[in-house]
Amino acid sequence: MKTIGLLGGMSWESSVGYYQAINEGVKESLGGLHSAKIAMYSVDFDPIEKLQHKGDWEGTSEILIDAAKNVQAAGADFLLICTNTMHKVASQIENSIDIPLLHIADATAEVLVKKGVKTVGLLGTAFTMEQDFYKGRLTEDYGLTVLVPNTEDRNIIHNVIYKELCLGQLNSDSKVEYLRIIESLASQGAEAVILGCTEIGMLVNQNDTEIMLLDTTYIHAKKAVEWAILDVI
Repeated sequence: MKTIGLLGGMSWESSVGYYQAINEGVKESLGGLHSAKIAMYSVDFDPIEKLQHKGDWEGTSEILIDAAKNVQAAGADFLLICTNTMHKVASQIENSIDIPLLHIADATAEVLVKKGVKTVGLLGTAFTMEQDFYKGRLTEDYGLTVLVPNTEDRNIIHNVIYKELCLGQLNSDSKVEYLRIIESLASQGAEAVILGCTEIGMLVNQNDTEIMLLDTTYIHAKKAVEWAILDVI
C-alpha cells in the first residue's frame, strides 16, 4: 500500500473529513485492521487566508511548496492538496516536488463524466467560482459546462465558508440559503452541483436535496484510496 500525502489545515475541519474518509475507504477495501498509510502536513490557515484575500497567490504558494516538500520527505508516494481553492497554485506545487499530485478537479470530473453529466453547478469560495483555475480545467479537459451562482449568491456562499464553516459553525439559516442556491442552479440547467469547497459538505449533503451533489472532499479521498491500494501511479 502506498503512502498518501496530505497537505491539510485549510481548514482543519475539512482535513478531519479527509482523514476519516481515507481510513474508512482503506478499511472497506482491505478489511481487517487495515488503515491508511498517511504523511500529513497541516498548515496554519490564518496567514494563508489573509494572503488569499490580498491576492498574494505567490505568497500562498511559497508556504504550500515548503509544506509539500515536507510531506514528500516524510515518505509520501503522492500528494493531495486538501482544499479546492488552493488548487489555484497546484501547478507551482506540482513542479516543486518529485511525486504525483492527485488534482481534486480531475477526480471530480471523472465522476461527472462517468455519470453522463454535461452541465454542472459549482459552489465554492469566490476564488473557485470566479477564477478559471478550476472551472477552466473542467471545461477544457473534460468538456463540461459549468454554471455558477449570481454575484449576490456567490457572496453568500463565500462568506458562509470563511465566517462560519471554517470556524466549525453550522447555521441553519445558511443551510437554507445554500439549498436555495442549489435549486437555482438546477433551474438553470445544472444536472448536478459540485460542493467545490471541502467544508460545504459539513452543511449540506445528499439527504437534503434530490439534486445530485458531488462532495469533493469524499471524491478526492476515495480516489486517493484507489491510488494507494492499486498500481495506478
